[in-house]
Amino acid sequence: MADTPVPILMYHSVATAPNDATRELSVAPEAFAEQLALIGDLGFTPVNTADLAASWRFSRPLPRRPLLITFDDGYEGVHRHALPVLAKHGFASTLFVSTGWIKGAYDTGGGLDTMLGWDQVRELAAADVEIGGHSHTHPQLDQLDDDTLRHELIHCKEIVADELGSVPASFAYPYGYSSRRVREAVRETGYTQALAVGNGLARRRQGPYALQRVTVRRSTGIEEFERLVEGRSIARNFARDRALTKGYAMVRRARQVRRKAIRSRV
Repeated sequence: MADTPVPILMYHSVATAPNDATRELSVAPEAFAEQLALIGDLGFTPVNTADLAASWRFSRPLPRRPLLITFDDGYEGVHRHALPVLAKHGFASTLFVSTGWIKGAYDTGGGLDTMLGWDQVRELAAADVEIGGHSHTHPQLDQLDDDTLRHELIHCKEIVADELGSVPASFAYPYGYSSRRVREAVRETGYTQALAVGNGLARRRQGPYALQRVTVRRSTGIEEFERLVEGRSIARNFARDRALTKGYAMVRRARQVRRKAIRSRV
């Protein structure tokens, strides 16, 4: 029972007319509403990331059929379209913000579509949405040197704390990429849990800094969505993603080896 798998859903944009950069990982508002209604009908109880991790860390009981609803980056549609549906069902969720993409004083201009402003983030936080960190500028963290990596993590954490008045406890890796060095830096920065992607169900044995999620896309129909939350046919659904990820991981490792060799010659 202690290692019962938990579905962690990874959303990005919830939008009627997403742009080309976000379309594949966006979800139509009508589809999102249908998906959350199904979650309720199936008897799942959404919890936030911090509560799940704390339950596993301290062996506390979880509610019946726990499930996580998470959003990455900080798109405006999370406030406009997702929040009313979450509130209707009384569902908890977690939003992971890339602080340099949120409109306001820290905006670096890197946001891929219409992004949230800090007033909207505060409204989400007040409505039972846990706000977690997603780095400052959304880089591939495992490709950064140590100083830049720590700046991305610390700057994000400090901005969220300044804007919301509470320190974020949870983190999600941009692109899902991490490494032992990145996970250690996330832990040392003070985040108490972190989410990857992996496209599998989360289990306690994965450890608090490598919990897996399943991706919800614009192409995810309601039948496929039901299979995902029930943990059926996940490997088959994401077989192509895993093959691509494995191939890209080899390329990324080769790049890291080259960079280390170059640094050692300097």
